[in-house]
Amino acid sequence: MSANMRTMQIDETARLSGAYSGLKLGHVPVPEPGLGEVLIKVDACGVCHTEVGEIENRTPPSRLPMIPGHQVVGRVVSAPGNYSNDQVGRQVGVAWIYSACGGCGYCKRGYENLCHRFVACGRDHAGGYAEYMTAPLEFVHEIPPSLETNQVAPLLCAGAVGYRSLKLTGLRNGEALGLTGFGASGRLVMLMAHHLLPLSPVFVFARSEGERTIALELGAVWAGNTTDRPPQKLDAVIDSTPAWLPVVSVLAALAPGAAWSSMPSVKREVTKARSAGWITRDTCGKKNPSKP
Repeated sequence: MSANMRTMQIDETARLSGAYSGLKLGHVPVPEPGLGEVLIKVDACGVCHTEVGEIENRTPPSRLPMIPGHQVVGRVVSAPGNYSNDQVGRQVGVAWIYSACGGCGYCKRGYENLCHRFVACGRDHAGGYAEYMTAPLEFVHEIPPSLETNQVAPLLCAGAVGYRSLKLTGLRNGEALGLTGFGASGRLVMLMAHHLLPLSPVFVFARSEGERTIALELGAVWAGNTTDRPPQKLDAVIDSTPAWLPVVSVLAALAPGAAWSSMPSVKREVTKARSAGWITRDTCGKKNPSKP
């Protein structure tokens, strides 16, 4: 193994529409795994809009330079101590949650991203835009060797948050689902919904005509612009946009007692919205007795 590896890294934060000079090619030492960690040779790493947020300082890296990337698939090539024989050669994935304390109330309830010691892969710790990376064994995910790395990588972010958002809605088979935005997560959610809830019609809100066309091709029963009204009320809506207009616009399309789940927010408990539009729970699950 070479002592050095190639990386693509964030050296500065700036607006992409301005004078930003792009990610920089770097050559840094191959990291050494510590106790309880593994060294992974990266085979594929997905590209996420979160990297734009890091570059533009909306979710800034904890230090610079930073190696981004949190949809990582690779193979374990080294593990210290007694882990070596069991781990080397495994195909694994690393997602956004690089690590958390494991002992606080949030971690014990499965809410690691609310942990006060939460570490984000590619933002707080070097991620997958590199030939190698280290990761804590307890936050490394087993990937079946029969799956292709390029196809698996997006599932570690777009697929994971989409699946969780769909589950949080509590939607029952046959109830109507709305999707605001139709990027990577929206498309994966639609495929999941068709598989898990085959009787549920899917309605898509997207500002791009091209996205609306793709939605219909993938099985949506209706596709309209962000502010359009669907032909029926919706029992649940999943929002995958980082903007307020889709959220506010879709409230009028919700049926009484419908569920609304937002991927970009802290997705810990699905937000409930009454037909009048009152939000009765926030995304952290705390009751909100007052009307906005």
